[in-house]
Amino acid sequence: MLAVSRLERAAAPVSVATAAASTALAVVVAVARPRVSTPFMAGSDLALGVDGLSALVAPTVAVVTLLVLVVSAGEIRASQARFHGLMLLFASAALMTATAETLPALLLAWEVMGATSYALIGFWWRDDHRVSAGLTAFVTTRTADLGLYLAAGAALAGGAGLTLAALPASSEGWRHVVAAGVLVAALGKAAQLPFSFWLSRAMEGPSPVSALLHSAAMVAMGGYLLLRTEALLASTGWAASTAAWAGGLTALLLGVVAVAQRDLKQLLAASTSAQLGFVVMGAGLASVSGGAAHLVAHASTKALLFLAAGAWLTALGTKQLTGLRGVARRWRLVGLTSTVGLLSLAGVAPLALWATKDAVLAAALEESAWLYAVGLAAAAMSAAYAGKILVVLWRHVPDTERAEVERHHDEEERGTRHIGMLEQAPLVLLAGGAIVLGLLALPPVGDTIARALGEEPLHPSLGEMAASVVIALVVLALVWWRPLPEPRWALAWLGLERATQASVVRPTVRLAEALAHFDDRILDRATTGAASATLAVARRAATFDDRVLDAAVEATSRGSLRAAERAARDDDRWLDGAVEGIAGWLRGLGRLARQPQTGQLHQYYIQAVAALAVGVLLLVTVR
Repeated sequence: MLAVSRLERAAAPVSVATAAASTALAVVVAVARPRVSTPFMAGSDLALGVDGLSALVAPTVAVVTLLVLVVSAGEIRASQARFHGLMLLFASAALMTATAETLPALLLAWEVMGATSYALIGFWWRDDHRVSAGLTAFVTTRTADLGLYLAAGAALAGGAGLTLAALPASSEGWRHVVAAGVLVAALGKAAQLPFSFWLSRAMEGPSPVSALLHSAAMVAMGGYLLLRTEALLASTGWAASTAAWAGGLTALLLGVVAVAQRDLKQLLAASTSAQLGFVVMGAGLASVSGGAAHLVAHASTKALLFLAAGAWLTALGTKQLTGLRGVARRWRLVGLTSTVGLLSLAGVAPLALWATKDAVLAAALEESAWLYAVGLAAAAMSAAYAGKILVVLWRHVPDTERAEVERHHDEEERGTRHIGMLEQAPLVLLAGGAIVLGLLALPPVGDTIARALGEEPLHPSLGEMAASVVIALVVLALVWWRPLPEPRWALAWLGLERATQASVVRPTVRLAEALAHFDDRILDRATTGAASATLAVARRAATFDDRVLDAAVEATSRGSLRAAERAARDDDRWLDGAVEGIAGWLRGLGRLARQPQTGQLHQYYIQAVAALAVGVLLLVTVR
C-alpha cells in the first residue's frame, strides 16, 4: 500500500515532466522537419513526418497538453496514475495523428485516441451516467470512424496506395469513395452536424479532459484531417463544397444551441462545434492557412475557458450559470483571463479569433456570398454566447439575490471555495495565446505560413474586418443591455440526442447484447462441454486404472512382491501424475482465460492496443 501511495503521488510530477519534454521535442521537430518510416504492408509504410501544417499543429497540441496537465496536478486528487497515464496516451495519439503521413499510421492513432477518450470521459466509472455518456460519445464517433476504413479500402482499390498525399491520385470512381469516407470520419470527430451531440455527452468527464479534448485533441483532429486532405476534397468537385457548407451550418446552428444553454460547460461544448465549423469551412474553401490559424488560436482560447470553468466547478460545486453570477469578482485572475478568452471568442479586435475567423470568411466571400452570409451570422452568434457568459461572470449580484445564487452552490459536487496557483498560472499563458495568435492570420506571419502551405495569401479587406468587429461589439452591447433570448427548441441540441440514440447507440448496444448472448449460450456452453468431456475421459481413465491396472498389480504381486511395488510406484508416478498434471494445466488455462474477461470495454481496447503494438514491433524488428 505504501508503494502504491508513493506511485500515486509521483504520477503528476512524472506526467508534467513527460509533457514538458514532449513540448521541447515538438518544437525541435517543427524546426527540423524529420520523417520516419517502416514497412507495414504491401503498398504502404507506417510513416510519420512533419511538414508546414503539422509543424504548426504539433507544438500546439504539446503546449496545451502540458498546461492542462499542470492544472490537473492541482485538481485531480484521486486515481492520479490512471488519469495522467490516460491523458498522456490520449495526447500521444493526437500528436501521432498530426504527424501521420499514411493511412495505417493515421488509423493506429485514430483508434488509440478514440479508445482513450472513452476511458477519460467515463473516468469516474462508479457513476453510471458518466460511463453511459462515454459510451454514447464512443459509439457515435466510432460509427463515423468506419468512414476511414472505407477510405483505406477504396484507396487500395483505386491504385493510389495509402499515403495521404497520394489519395487525390486514386482512380476517378474510387476517389469519390475515399473522399466520402474521410469526410464522414472527420465530421464525426470534429462534432459537426449531424454528429454534434456526442460532444455534449463528453462533458461528463473531468474538466481537464474537456479542456484537452475540446481544444487541441480529438475534436480539433477532425478539422485537422480535413485540412490535411484538402487536395483530395478539391479533386472530387463535390466534397470541398460539402465540407464548406457543413462547417458553415454547424457554426451557425450550434451557435444557436450555445446561446440556449444554461450550463457553462454545455455552452462551451456547443461553441466548440461551432468554432470547429470555421476550421472545416476553411478546409472546404482551400484556405488551409486560415483554417489552421483558427484551429491553433481556438485551441488556446478554448483550453483557457474550459480550465476556468473547471476551476469554478471545483471551487463552488456548480457549473450552472445561475450559480456563477458575479464569480469573476471573487477570483479576479481567473475572471480577467477568462474575459480575454471570451472577447477573443466574440471576435473583438485585436484578439486572436477575430483575425483567424476573418481569414476564413474572406475565403468564403470569394466562393459564395451566401456562404459568407452564413459565416457572418455564425460570427454574430459567437459574440452572443460569449457575451452571455461575460454578463454572468461580471454582473453585480444585489444582496436580495445573493441567496438565490448561493442556493446553486454545491449542487453538483462539494465545492472547496479555493482555487490554487496550479489551477490559475496556466490560464495566464493561455490568455496570452488568445491575444497574440491572431498574428498567424495577419501579414507578415500569415503570408509566410500561407506560402509554406503552398497557398497564395488571401486577406480580408479593411471594410470586412471592420464590419466583423462592429457586429461583435454591437451584439455584446445588446447582450449586456438586456437578457439574451434562449430558444427552447435548441436547448436539447436540436434533438440530435434522440436521433443519435435511436439510429446509432441503441442498435449498437443491442448488437453487443446479442453477441454477448451468443457468447454465453454458444461459446461458453462449448467450452463447458469440452471441459465436461475431458472430466469424463479422466474418470474413465481412473476406472481403467483402478480395475485393470490395479488388478494386474495384484496378480503380479503373487509372483513378485517387489515387482508389484515397483509397478504401483510407476502407476502413481506416471499415470496418476499425468492425469493430475493435465487437470491442473486445464484449470490454469481456465483461470488465465477468465482474467481478461472483465466486461470493461476500455480494458479490451487496451489489450487490443498492446497486441497491435507488439505486432508493429515485430514488423519493425523482423525483416
